[in-house]
Amino acid sequence: MADFRNRLKELFLARASQFGDFTLASGKKSRYYINSKNVLFHSEAIALLGDWLYDATRDLQFHAVGGLEVGAIPLTAAALVTYHRHGRTLEGFFVRKQAKSHGSQELVEGQLKPGDKVVIVDDVLTTGGSALQAIQAVERRGASVVRVLCICDRLQGAAETLRKYDFRPLFTVHDFGIEPESDS
Repeated sequence: MADFRNRLKELFLARASQFGDFTLASGKKSRYYINSKNVLFHSEAIALLGDWLYDATRDLQFHAVGGLEVGAIPLTAAALVTYHRHGRTLEGFFVRKQAKSHGSQELVEGQLKPGDKVVIVDDVLTTGGSALQAIQAVERRGASVVRVLCICDRLQGAAETLRKYDFRPLFTVHDFGIEPESDS
């Protein structure tokens, strides 16, 4: 695990860490931003993230992996490819922020059935609200969440929000030499 974790850390430091004035998905203001899309769409990084997702979940019996659009989509694809390479079938899904007004009008896209056990993935979490939105959508479908993974926890409430789940971030902002921001 150390090899891919160290290389991913290098990639996130070089490609994703930005400093300035930002508004996060949570609505909070921040002096830094971890723009994971600059890493998620890099060939080496997505392969390494697939290895991490496999390593972080291979101990589980589960049916599907996914999370809230957009960040969870490349992570889900990386996990599916890696699981296939290891000879294990796995379904993927994503949760829309809101249902489409046309077509099937589904909030959850993919083959997710009642009784399925799922892993929720996300890129960067502040309060954990986006992961919770995905969790609530899959639980309404009758599935149960067995683990929640994120690439980076900003250490601003996600662990508390997700306390009843097996929440495991790959990194925290401390790993990038950043101190968490206070809510004041």
